[in-house]
Amino acid sequence: QVQLVESGGGLVQAGGSLRLSCAASGHTFSWYGMAWFRQAPGKEREFVAAITGSGGRTYYGDSAKGRFTISRDNAKNAVYLQMNSLKPEDTAVYYCAADYRSSGTYSTEYDYWGQGTQVTVSS
Repeated sequence: QVQLVESGGGLVQAGGSLRLSCAASGHTFSWYGMAWFRQAPGKEREFVAAITGSGGRTYYGDSAKGRFTISRDNAKNAVYLQMNSLKPEDTAVYYCAADYRSSGTYSTEYDYWGQGTQVTVSS
């Protein structure tokens, strides 16, 4: 069983930055691809970014390219999402997800999910 706990969400003004963290436990962290998804009210869950187990490859959704950076620290069992130049449309609950030996862009590929952290960007 894998447990994921997100933190770092909050209220920020447009143009500001936030850094989300996801702490993982219960598995060999480096075996798992990790990703961030988000879901705004009334919308489907959206892929934000993913990173391979070694951290050697990263993938981004269109909304995140050029503004967000995903990273991981396998020694700390943690994955991060640095979000810069935030926009009101980035407002959503952000979820951390883990998938054994994969790092895809579809939510259905991921077996483990955190409880989510709210990000609100004011205009």
